Amino acid sequence: MARYDYYCDANGQTIEVVHSISALVNSWGDLCQLASRDIGETDESSPVRKIITTAPMANTPAGNSELKNLGFTKLEKRYDGTYENVTRTGTEKRFLDPKDPSSMPHLHKKISD
Repeated sequence: MARYDYYCDANGQTIEVVHSISALVNSWGDLCQLASRDIGETDESSPVRKIITTAPMANTPAGNSELKNLGFTKLEKRYDGTYENVTRTGTEKRFLDPKDPSSMPHLHKKISD
């Protein structure tokens, strides 16, 4: 089931509903029935239209500093086969060495229960 936003010109309201891709929502009455809400004073035959708000993943952080601020660790593979921790913080090392456990990111400090 997918989430869709519908806008009604008659009352200026936008409502988010969950339904199958094959479901047709053409009127305010159809929309209110799907959303389990009262029609109110708007005519139930008033047309509604599906609108696109924010595309999925459009709010993904753009840069390494944003990832770092959110507590993520990003490793980038370099030409020589090593990995660079581009979001390192504090005492974390810049490059990872699989033979050196101290070079691994401090995930235990970033993950909270």
